[in-house]
Amino acid sequence: MWKNPSEECLTTATVRYFQRHKGEVNSCSVSPDCQFILTCSDDTRIHLWEAKSGSLLKKVTGHTGPVKSCCFSPNGTIFASSSLDCTVRIWKVDNGECLHVLTDHSKSVETVCFSPDSKYIVSAGWDHLAILWKVQTGQKCKVFHGHQDTIYCSAFSTNSFYIATGSWDYTVRIWSVHGDRTDRILKGHNGNITCVCFSVSGMLASGSWDKTVRVWNQWNGSLIFLLTGHETWLRSLSFSLDGILLASSGHDKMVRLFECENGKCIKVFKGMPEITHTCTFSPKGTLLLIGTRGIYESD
Repeated sequence: MWKNPSEECLTTATVRYFQRHKGEVNSCSVSPDCQFILTCSDDTRIHLWEAKSGSLLKKVTGHTGPVKSCCFSPNGTIFASSSLDCTVRIWKVDNGECLHVLTDHSKSVETVCFSPDSKYIVSAGWDHLAILWKVQTGQKCKVFHGHQDTIYCSAFSTNSFYIATGSWDYTVRIWSVHGDRTDRILKGHNGNITCVCFSVSGMLASGSWDKTVRVWNQWNGSLIFLLTGHETWLRSLSFSLDGILLASSGHDKMVRLFECENGKCIKVFKGMPEITHTCTFSPKGTLLLIGTRGIYESD
């Protein structure tokens, strides 16, 4: 991957550009086999792309409002999406069929994610609630209460036992999938929490409007690193599969790449023409996808 420890810049001349959405790209996801890319947008659509060629394979419609989040299941057979229309939808990858429409949220659903075993999803949003659902049946399993403001982001731990949620109440909460209480409340950010993600090594990263990334020990809630360098709000975080690297993107039109061993920034991707709304590593860790009004793919 990137072996040069010095900070470098990548210009738009060396990235591939996909432009078919007619609104901001809010989220993107790579299939487990790295064959497909999923993007969702304010244009109410979800696009399925062939990763190698960049060809648009399918436009998935059904949501009646901006689609805020999308993700593939770890087994690669289905994907989920959440929307301003207050619904979560589960879809089949092969034909775009909608399997379930989940309707228990009362306001915009900002985030949805799968458990690593593909059995559950969690969704959360403007109603201050996080809801755990069973994927196979679409049944609601559990509702997590506690945040005092919008929940903007969520993530499962790599063992599927815990869920992290980040809120505009400036806190990150870690919940037990098999309980109904908050295991830990992480405080320290001075702005809305916009992104969270777990690593395989037991780290939990959170990004905020306060322009910082905080990396926590998920087991005891202690702060490991405070990462700085972004000039404006953070929008997205992604650990590489091996947990060695952490990518962050924000409103400053850049993506920063950190080493998780020492918290050092080893690379800066610049030259995006617009705000970088989302970044995500491919499952194999060889691609980093960056979403704005289109989607950029970096080799």
